[in-house]
Amino acid sequence: MFDALLDALFFYPQPKYLGVMLDRSLTNRQHLELLRKLTSRVALLRRLAGSGWSAGATTLRTVTLTLVHSSTEYCAPIWCRSAHTRLNDLAINDALRIMTGCLRPTPADNLPILAGIQSAGFRRKRATLSLAHRAMERRALLHSALTCSSSAFALGQPHKTPHFHPGHRHPHPRNDPPKKSLGPA
Repeated sequence: MFDALLDALFFYPQPKYLGVMLDRSLTNRQHLELLRKLTSRVALLRRLAGSGWSAGATTLRTVTLTLVHSSTEYCAPIWCRSAHTRLNDLAINDALRIMTGCLRPTPADNLPILAGIQSAGFRRKRATLSLAHRAMERRALLHSALTCSSSAFALGQPHKTPHFHPGHRHPHPRNDPPKKSLGPA
């Protein structure tokens, strides 16, 4: 029976988990290439900005944030440090050019400033730091795992990961030798 279950399992070189395509080397290139194909959303934005509809600036800004930014920043803490994030930035820059009415020669660094939106890199870093901050809260699922491993370092106990060197102590104020006072106590 167990062999029948194993035969039913398939190997996927790039499995999709919660909408994020994973790969073996964790470069997230396949996922970011899929995000780059937001041409239908950018085309919708282009139609709204065209002469037939002539949507206002606030409408274009709202559509850009909801359609383009929300889908390109989904699970950003997972892939934000990938070398392929520039693939994602191309779709965002196209949407910002349409929203602001800027031409192609406009530097990409100026587009978020002209649009009044934080840059994509800053938004990704903010999402990552927010996730890390939530993980360190006491009620978070990862809190006990994170504090348990850091308390093991603080107490000088060996850590179970292969990168631990024997005798290494975690830099913590409790591990420092007592400081001598220079003046009267």
